[in-house]
Amino acid sequence: MIVRNEDVREVRVETPEGHRHLRTTLVFQDGEELVLQEATVANIVRAFITVKTHPAVGHITLKGRRLTERKEGYAEWQLLEDGDRPPRD
Repeated sequence: MIVRNEDVREVRVETPEGHRHLRTTLVFQDGEELVLQEATVANIVRAFITVKTHPAVGHITLKGRRLTERKEGYAEWQLLEDGDRPPRD
């Protein structure tokens, strides 16, 4: 699926009542919605900025992993770099 700018009618970023973390909701022209959790958007933004600004990084792949050991307050499921950062062409 490719989401073009003109496919998006609205983007809402908010902390829903009763929650602690942000949600980002994309509302499409047809009324369908896609809701992303804060951690997902944060990981995408971090990877995007790295690829956009780092002179030697060609792409980053994030893969979902379940962690048995993690810092306090971190979710068990994390999107982590797979360690492969191919150079730019």
